[in-house]
Amino acid sequence: MATQGAIKEQTKSRIKEPKQYNVLMHNDDFTTMEFVVAVLIDIFHKDELTAQAIMLGVHKQGKAVVGKYPYDIAVTRVNAALTRAK
Repeated sequence: MATQGAIKEQTKSRIKEPKQYNVLMHNDDFTTMEFVVAVLIDIFHKDELTAQAIMLGVHKQGKAVVGKYPYDIAVTRVNAALTRAK
């Protein structure tokens, strides 16, 4: 009796990293610098020094990138920041 070789099936699954989106913060004349730093620390999980540096970038240049996230996370954090601003 001849033994038959087992057939091995190989499957290759390529998991793509989700597309990343930059979250921008724009300068305005109403929001205090302290509030911006608090939002960066609480919602975007920045440390104190990084939050202050981003806040100054927003203040001086008119806008700054506060983080790069997958779409769902970016939208969630932006909505949390907007809700807090209201």
